[in-house]
Formats: sequence, C-alpha cells, structure tokens
Amino acid sequence: VQLQASGGGLVQPGGSLRLSCAASGPTFTSGGMGWFRQAPGKEREFVAAIRWPGLNAYYADAVKGRFTISKDLAKNTVSLQMFSLKPEDTAVYYCAAKSSRPIVSAVRGSETYDFWGQGTQVTVSS
Repeated sequence: VQLQASGGGLVQPGGSLRLSCAASGPTFTSGGMGWFRQAPGKEREFVAAIRWPGLNAYYADAVKGRFTISKDLAKNTVSLQMFSLKPEDTAVYYCAAKSSRPIVSAVRGSETYDFWGQGTQVTVSS
C-alpha cells in the first residue's frame, strides 16, 4: 500500500484547508486511516482517525470541532477538512493506514499503523 498526501499550503489564521490521502494498492474492506502532525522541535502527534466498517471518527482535543475526517469508499481516499486554522496547527501532516480495523484504544497511537505517506506541509500564518 502506498499513501500519497496532498493539499497542504499556506493559509491565514481562521482559514481552511482540505488534505487528502490517496491509497494505492489493495482495497481493504476493513481498516483504519489516521492523520498525524509534527511541528518543528516537537514529537509527532495524533490529529484524527477513521476506521471502517462503521466509519467511526476520532479526534485530538486540540482539533475537535474544527477538523473533520472522512473517507471516500469509492476512491479509497481519506480527507481531512480543516477549519478555523490557528498558527499552532502549523506542522507537517502525515497520513497513515492500517490494513485491519484497529481497536478504539489504539487509533491514536502511531505504532498502530502499518503504512505512512510522505507528509504535506501546513503553515498557518498572517
């Protein structure tokens, strides 16, 4: 499985961006995908995840209510819609995938995921 992340860029505080992660290779009837981010000098942190079947979504407290994760089953793509962006959202965003449906307690752990994309830069600045 190869993951290709796209959609990053420069946006002003309060603006919006939509990140996409396209998965190529086998299509999993059950699995999970997540978004993580890493800011300069900081550790990688969980942002959001979705698992299927069921399309259950999970969010970090810092982004809850501002970000929405969704999965396009037909295109095998996961998107992260980001609203009300703040300077502290500035980071490289990585998508990750697991080839089986993760348990709820594991969705926030980077060690849960088997495959990783290359990252896309999001910069929130005026």
